[in-house]
Amino acid sequence: MMWNRSGLMVLLSSMLLVSTLSSAQAQTKSRKPAVAPAVAAPAAPVVPSGPVTPAEAKATAKDAYIYAYAMLESYQTWRKQAVDRNAPEYVGGFNKFRHSSEFFTPENKDVVAPNNDTPYSWAWLDLRAEPIVVSVPAVPKDRYYVMQWIDLFTQNFAYIGVRSTGFGAGIYMIAGPNWKGVKPQGIKELFKAETEIVGTLTRTSLAGPDDVAAVKALQGQYELMPLSKFQRTRTPAPAPAIAFPPYDSTKARSADFIGYLNFLLQFAEPPHPSEVALRERFERIGIGPGKPWDAAKVDPQILAAINDGVKDGQAAIDALAAKTVDTNGLFGSRKQLKNNYLNRAVAAMKGPYGNSIEEAWYGGYLCDGTRPAVIHFTKANLPPAKFFWSMTMYTLPDRWLYANPIKRYSIGDRTKGLTYGPDGSLDIYVGNTSPGRERESNWIPAPAGKCSLVARIYGPKPGTTARYKLPAPQALK
Repeated sequence: MMWNRSGLMVLLSSMLLVSTLSSAQAQTKSRKPAVAPAVAAPAAPVVPSGPVTPAEAKATAKDAYIYAYAMLESYQTWRKQAVDRNAPEYVGGFNKFRHSSEFFTPENKDVVAPNNDTPYSWAWLDLRAEPIVVSVPAVPKDRYYVMQWIDLFTQNFAYIGVRSTGFGAGIYMIAGPNWKGVKPQGIKELFKAETEIVGTLTRTSLAGPDDVAAVKALQGQYELMPLSKFQRTRTPAPAPAIAFPPYDSTKARSADFIGYLNFLLQFAEPPHPSEVALRERFERIGIGPGKPWDAAKVDPQILAAINDGVKDGQAAIDALAAKTVDTNGLFGSRKQLKNNYLNRAVAAMKGPYGNSIEEAWYGGYLCDGTRPAVIHFTKANLPPAKFFWSMTMYTLPDRWLYANPIKRYSIGDRTKGLTYGPDGSLDIYVGNTSPGRERESNWIPAPAGKCSLVARIYGPKPGTTARYKLPAPQALK
């Protein structure tokens, strides 16, 4: 996960580091990584009649808070990007791209744990007036890109990119839940979202500093336009202006989360069929699309119960998060997530906007550069990447790229000069000092102290993601 200097959490990778580059080999082999256990979605019993009781309010608030958590975490991100003109993250409003294409070095201090593999492009769409058409160019076979489309629930509802739609040029369309038209001629695929506001975290592969110009040229060909402009028809009436409430973390962690949830739910109508009963239950404590919320007007006993429910909900999220060291599989579509709102909340806590497991796999190690180590991949256990894989070194606790004499900040299958063994195996050397000139082609320099080595696999081969594990490090002799 990474934080910009203003404290905004955005996604680097949805993972925690699960091994140690030291004497932890035996522990790594004997200990299975904990994963988020299957947790049932909040129950939606028959809605009782009569006034809500404190006990019911507390139980309902707990489930509603867990349900809302990811949405509120996401709101604090996209409000800055699409709404707040004074925020450094501002992308220029809705229906516009903002691209990042630089090759990060240790001198870059604006973003923690920067990713040199795939610079980001951000956009947020307002689909209330009409759908938005997305155009992408053809890319060469060695160029990876992915447009991950996320709704207000933080579900990955659509993918455009080399894995999902191929390397050719294409024109696609994103429509909101209330659009009743048919796919126009010339549109390859129509993606319907459950919410009227959606976003994309788009990633484009970068091979190195010499590749920046090519990445910029490619990003410049990612195009967004209203459907009316694409069809050259009359522009529809604009949607009503929105008063976006400022995000306040204190309110979001109290009964006032209901105000935020009510605001967001107005863009998620009609409710998904699987949530109709749940929404009816939530109405008992004042939750509903666009409903006003004023805690001062709530019966004090019920308000106290709602606040207690919020605390219980946060405790449940914290407890699962503490046991979750592998978030692969916690991100995905509604079908993939199966309405598991607790898992969805934990994923948002770890870092929102993780890729679905079929698009990217994340893992890594905690390390100590004063204890040189080797990571030995057999040919059969090389990262199962359809596109490419990499491992990036970060300092701790600040998580900057590590300044080193050979100016190598990551290593992977695209690293020039990488040497494989005669049997197809691969050794990656990790440490603060050179492992020897004959090994430096496979060396990722590490700081003289604690560090983290983050692994990413882009386009993990089908059938490998559930069972793949990074090899245990061994002390370098």
